Amino acid sequence: MMAEFDKPAEDVEAIRAWFDEWGAEVARRDFTSARQRFDPDVLGFGTWMDHVEGLDALEAQQWQQIWPGIENFEHQTDSLRCMVSPDRLMAFGMTVWTSTGFHEDGTAYERPGRTTAVFTRERPGTPWRCVHTHVSLFRGVPQRSWGRRA
Repeated sequence: MMAEFDKPAEDVEAIRAWFDEWGAEVARRDFTSARQRFDPDVLGFGTWMDHVEGLDALEAQQWQQIWPGIENFEHQTDSLRCMVSPDRLMAFGMTVWTSTGFHEDGTAYERPGRTTAVFTRERPGTPWRCVHTHVSLFRGVPQRSWGRRA
């Protein structure tokens, strides 16, 4: 049985905004701004990496390997599902996303996937910081996008 979790509307909306803003940073390849959303000791895994510890490793092994080769990244936050701990200091959210990938010959393909993130914060009302992320493609989507976009 799962523990009871609340879903205060202001917290859900803050998590939705977090995903929307991070998605916009991915689309712009704005690594500097994106880093501000994450705890320095973040843990992560995804399609391109089995497990990393720390923000520098997450950026180097996932973000830098993927973001420059895709276009039109966007979290579909109308699909957001999240839960917030009773003390409102920890939460998790999951949503799907869309993007465009490119085959080796340069032709585009749809590149959808999903993100799950775990958040913490110092006190209710302060910004959420991500402490864990899992970002991966849906099954059957080509795992590599070719070329580097401007």
